[in-house]
Amino acid sequence: MADNSTILEKLDGLVARFEEISTLITDPAVIADQKRYVKLTKEYKELDDLMKARKEYMQLLGNIEEARNILANESDADMREMAKEEMDSLELPVYTLSTRREAAGSDGYKIYDSISTIIDALANVFPIFLYFVAALVTLTTMTRFVDEERMNAGTLKALGYTDRDVMKKFTVYGLIAGVSGTLAGILSGHLLLPEIIYNAYGNGFDVPVIEKHFYLSTSLAALVLSVFSAVLPACIVALRELKEKPAALLLPKAPTKGSKIFLEHLTPIWNRMSFTHKVTARNIFRYKKRMFMTVFGVCGAVALLFTGLSVQNSTSKINDRQFGELIQYDLIVAQNSLLTDKEQQELDSLLNGSSIKEQLPVHYESVTKVAGKKKDKQEITMIVTQNEQKFRDYFTLVHREDNTQISLDDNGVVISERLAKLLDVKAGDSFTITDSNDKEHKVKVASITEMYTGHFMFMNDNYYETAFSDTYQANANLVSLKDSSLENAQTQASHFMESDAVKGVVQNTTMINQINTIVDSLNQIMQVLILVAVLLGIVILYNLTNINVAERIRELSTIKVLGFYDQEVTLYIYRETILLSLLGILTGFGVGDLLYRYILAVVPPDEVMFNPALSARAFLLPAVLIAAITFVLGYMMNRKLKYLDMLSALKSVE
Repeated sequence: MADNSTILEKLDGLVARFEEISTLITDPAVIADQKRYVKLTKEYKELDDLMKARKEYMQLLGNIEEARNILANESDADMREMAKEEMDSLELPVYTLSTRREAAGSDGYKIYDSISTIIDALANVFPIFLYFVAALVTLTTMTRFVDEERMNAGTLKALGYTDRDVMKKFTVYGLIAGVSGTLAGILSGHLLLPEIIYNAYGNGFDVPVIEKHFYLSTSLAALVLSVFSAVLPACIVALRELKEKPAALLLPKAPTKGSKIFLEHLTPIWNRMSFTHKVTARNIFRYKKRMFMTVFGVCGAVALLFTGLSVQNSTSKINDRQFGELIQYDLIVAQNSLLTDKEQQELDSLLNGSSIKEQLPVHYESVTKVAGKKKDKQEITMIVTQNEQKFRDYFTLVHREDNTQISLDDNGVVISERLAKLLDVKAGDSFTITDSNDKEHKVKVASITEMYTGHFMFMNDNYYETAFSDTYQANANLVSLKDSSLENAQTQASHFMESDAVKGVVQNTTMINQINTIVDSLNQIMQVLILVAVLLGIVILYNLTNINVAERIRELSTIKVLGFYDQEVTLYIYRETILLSLLGILTGFGVGDLLYRYILAVVPPDEVMFNPALSARAFLLPAVLIAAITFVLGYMMNRKLKYLDMLSALKSVE
């Protein structure tokens, strides 16, 4: 509750804005702009109500002040008595100052804000991650391009072109490729992706038509980073190559020098390996750059796939788990205080109606605690019971890690897991909550229960009387319906609300709809992420495989001439890709788990917890997809090597 001066200051600060809007809505130019006119008209109506309240409030303050002056200065007894009666009859209205997130009916705003926060959180990490993976592909491609142009560069130098002139060729190529790709990405980012995000929002909200704007700073940053990753690698590699003399550049590049590897020192293992396996082990470390790029590329694709699938698994069954297994009630019917006999009979009749499966009297209260990233006032549903055995028909209290049962004892309260994380408390810790009368109470955490939506606090009647210094009294009923569908729950809730004995009815519809909206929007984003990850995996493996074959074509032709079968030739080189892909998959699981934990930490709103448990699907599907891509590329490479023109490949040998 705020004092009079604070309230008047806030209201007085709105007077100037109200007068400004009053003038604007009569301006023909403003009326012609329909969007602005509608927005100003809506604001005018809201402020008009506040101005009326301000007038009423100031009138009450004036009457009170006049009565006080009469009591202080008037000697006439009749006048003083009249003033006293006036003071007794006057009562200032009670005003509660709430933020937009805390006000009644703010559920829609909070859900929308939660989804917006999700998008912001994802936008802080995935673009960076995707850029590094894309930069890897670009680096590999541009490095190979320079190597392929080695002889042409040597020819140009032999004809008298300077290193600077030759460099222009690679610089311009990288610049054109980088700028072209960036422009396509900028167009997609400004036109396509906003539509996807808008559709994700539009499924659960009535939102205005999307407005697309051009973001210059973001576009320039993308352009600079793209040019940097496309031009710089080409320049570095070209400078290294151009240090050689033209005669050397006109010759094919010498194969990478091999060296003894650590595995060779492990004699018992090394001696038991076949010739081809030894060659594979040596070649993996012989081409260290390609080894790193393959592992990193596969790791990036797997990490994105793992993250997307894990998030989908975490959110997909929240409602089923929460409202099918952990919570079995359909309604909480709160009673009015001091019921008459007639009202009590009416309530009993409703609770024992034909549509009611069972019901349990409890003490129900909504308490608050300031917590969370935005320091919101968290609403906590406090439920106190005298009959724990029957209480288990309505709530399943278990530890999430081992699914063991939790009992309500006299030593503390049981709170939901999400609330415990927001408050940073564990079993044995204490914290204070505020009841509906603004009184603070200190409670001790006895245990933490699995719960995914909303904040809950459970206790028995003995601990309630100890912590709250009050006698336990049932003021609500947990109700289970024979037909537990959302439509019937809403119908029965309206029947209860028609009774004078009922103060209010709490149903799960709002929480279910909130979760469904968040899950649906996040699922669409994850689908895009999974698609991008699959495409990255294909591009990376295809690119690296082709480069590997192209760089070692003479080596492959040589072993084929020596009598290796087609399959042996393919496995001679592709066995490296298989092993590095396996290493990339394992590394990707680790990186993906880090990304997934980040999302679990920053994405869910304060009232929601995602299930942190991992699924077998999140491990199997990325591995199967990468394996499938590797197999298809291996088949394509086998066909290419089968019809290899060995003479053309070997004739360049000096």
